[in-house]
Amino acid sequence: MRKTPLVMRISKLLLTAVCFSAFSCAEKQLQQNDFISDLMSKMTLKEKLGQLNQQVAGEINTGSPQNTECGKAITAGEIGSVFNVIGVDKIKDLKTVAVENSRLKIPLLVGMDVVHGYQTIFPLPLGLSCTWDIEKIEKSAAIAAKESAANGIAWTFSPMVDISLDARWGRQAEGAGEDPFLGSEIAKAMVRGYQGTDLKADDKILACVKHFALYGAAESGLDYNTVDMSHLRMFNQYFDPYKAAVEAGVGSVMSSFNIVDGIPATANKWLLTDVLRKRWGFQGMVVTDYASIAEMQTHGLGELKENSVRALKAGTDMDMVTRGFLSTLETALNEGLISEDDINKACRRVLEAKQKLGLFDNPYKYCDGKIPVSVTYCAEHKAFAKELTEESFVLLKNENNILPLKKQGTIALIGPLVEARSDMAGTWSVAQDFSKYSTLKEAFEKYLNGSATVLTAQGCNLLDNEKTQNSIQKGHGTEPILRVDDEKALKEAVDIAKKSNVIICALGECAWMSGEGTSRSDLELPRPQKALLNELLKLKKPLVLLNFAGRATVLTKESKTVPAIMNVWFGSEIGAALCSVLCGEKSPSGKLTVSMPKSVGQLPLYYNTLISGRPVQDDNPEYIIFNSDYQDVSNGALYPFGFGMSYTKFEYSDITLSKTAVSESESLTAKVTVKNAGDYDGDEIVQLYIRDIYASICRPVKELKGFKRISLKKGESAEVEFEITPDLLKFYNYDLDFVLEKGEFEVMIGGNSREVKREKFEVK
Repeated sequence: MRKTPLVMRISKLLLTAVCFSAFSCAEKQLQQNDFISDLMSKMTLKEKLGQLNQQVAGEINTGSPQNTECGKAITAGEIGSVFNVIGVDKIKDLKTVAVENSRLKIPLLVGMDVVHGYQTIFPLPLGLSCTWDIEKIEKSAAIAAKESAANGIAWTFSPMVDISLDARWGRQAEGAGEDPFLGSEIAKAMVRGYQGTDLKADDKILACVKHFALYGAAESGLDYNTVDMSHLRMFNQYFDPYKAAVEAGVGSVMSSFNIVDGIPATANKWLLTDVLRKRWGFQGMVVTDYASIAEMQTHGLGELKENSVRALKAGTDMDMVTRGFLSTLETALNEGLISEDDINKACRRVLEAKQKLGLFDNPYKYCDGKIPVSVTYCAEHKAFAKELTEESFVLLKNENNILPLKKQGTIALIGPLVEARSDMAGTWSVAQDFSKYSTLKEAFEKYLNGSATVLTAQGCNLLDNEKTQNSIQKGHGTEPILRVDDEKALKEAVDIAKKSNVIICALGECAWMSGEGTSRSDLELPRPQKALLNELLKLKKPLVLLNFAGRATVLTKESKTVPAIMNVWFGSEIGAALCSVLCGEKSPSGKLTVSMPKSVGQLPLYYNTLISGRPVQDDNPEYIIFNSDYQDVSNGALYPFGFGMSYTKFEYSDITLSKTAVSESESLTAKVTVKNAGDYDGDEIVQLYIRDIYASICRPVKELKGFKRISLKKGESAEVEFEITPDLLKFYNYDLDFVLEKGEFEVMIGGNSREVKREKFEVK
């Protein structure tokens, strides 16, 4: 079609505008680079090394931080960043030292482990993932950023995106579970929530994806332990969430404690430079985990100077706590072990991070009151946290429709977590103010408001071993759960249970039984809790087990004896959220993102496994000799990945494919109709899995490749459609090329990874 003069003129104007915009962006980038270059030209070597040094600030007295060790080091230009300081006034005082006392007045970068909220605490990240609600997960990160920014924090060490297949590892609590596809979607959402589209915005902070890489694969589930796997497995099963965060624009990356290919990640050049920077194009800053450069000596790799050199040359920019860069790299430079260019690259990346945050424009940003501190734990944030917490609960069993409960009669609320106020927020709640949070007892009494009587009892000790319990709780600043006389406490619990119409047991893990340094070899309920539960079951009354957890736990015996079980994942609003879900205001909709084992001996356990040459079907009732089978437990999870019940029932039609054969460049669609065939309105998470039946390397039995959360009123149906693109069918082959191979594929759609409808198509 011939273009008219007007169309040509408009096209020319648009082209001019695009070119001008591109030129402006390039010019702005040059100006920013010039600013950093000019600043670095004025810096001494010691000041450059200071920017690479991050420290815990220690005890800060408002008004006189310059007299502390941290304040003196900031004045001398020896600290570029501090972390885990609570209180905007204290942070502002530290910033003042940098701006007014140091020679070049370089602003301070203040970080914190804001893992699942600042003071409005959302469910543990594992619980957040069980919502499968990407939009709301992003909003939770945005709220965390806003509260952090209001309280002086510019940088969060989150999201943690490590794939975890072994629930013995306590840090499973901090990630999105076992699946790389879902983990990637959540990683992107968290980065978007924290950083937004403009890091200079007052309510946005720098995100830090961690732990790069493979930390979740620690052998035996033992924290900080060895990791050893093929590159093929890294790329196909573990790397995707890190890569997704980089593609989403994450500003910083934290290296992991573990070794990769025999070299600690902190000093692994292949990992930090070849993969992260060259292959994925990461432009931001790399920080170590806590003192990991020092720990390289424990791994057997030499002394501090040598290990600092290795870390710097591998691509590490900031040394957390060790002071190895600050104390050894000048000597290393003089000895020719590193070049000044090595130091300059790292220093530039640290300064660029501060520049992107707008700290050179306003060194007091995050402390200037532009976002009032009053947003912290405000009514709007609390309401959203309650809503998201409700979505996170995973109903595992509901025999005879015990749930939802009626708001009448007498309810016995029993267990060591019933009045454990400081445990409600869960692990990694650094800035929590638990005095603001309700206990379960308080929440139920407020919610029922006299419509039912609530009787409470602790019932037992949290753990048998008092020393272990004290170590777990006091070591992390939570108030201890009282030690009681087991016999007297049990009698009290049974007595009130006898007077009640229904029993609710709040059992499982306290806050710091999961998280960093909390590996467990036994994932069943602790003995005192199990003894309490068994006695209450003898009463033959309706009983609901609230399983507080930060990981997949073993509930094999409970699944056979307890009428109703719900997994819950902590959070500042968990009390109010539990009331509304247990009493039927909301139907539970969470779905597991970890496979819950029948026995700890099955670990590591995950749904997207490679098939053996002698497979045995999950839940096969009889042991089959000379096959991939256990003698003492059937294969498969007790509760599989993607599993979660509702108060209603969903029915799936057969799958309809738009095509049964496609070329390598074509997409196709898969459709199912989902009907709410029960008596309650509810949400369902419809899951798409694909299997590459024959390939050049062994491929998993199924892989999650899509999911959609839908809401259906009782009796309502909806058609759910998935587009299957060529990229969804690709994988990394033996040469680590990302390829789509011709052949037959199986499509599976259902409400969990085990119960699915199936169809096949071919790529020709």
